[in-house]
Amino acid sequence: MSVTILTKEDLQEFKTDILNEIKHLFQTGESVQRKKWLKSNEVRKLLNISSGTLQNLRINGTLTYTKIGGIMYYDNSDIEKVLNSNKVNALPTLFK
Repeated sequence: MSVTILTKEDLQEFKTDILNEIKHLFQTGESVQRKKWLKSNEVRKLLNISSGTLQNLRINGTLTYTKIGGIMYYDNSDIEKVLNSNKVNALPTLFK
């Protein structure tokens, strides 16, 4: 059985490697992995809306959903489409 001794320098190098990898993940956006289907409570948290507002979005057809059993699922790409279609362009600044 062999014994490996770790030095402070080894730990410092390991720490540096981990931090560099984390920075790389954030810069490339690889760390962001979205779920394809969201449940109602996840959508409400994401959009910061009440359950009544989410129900209104379903009823008026603004947000599509799939219902399996008693659980409603929302496609993440449909949520993005709704957000993008309701964008409001900022007015140009009148006073500088």
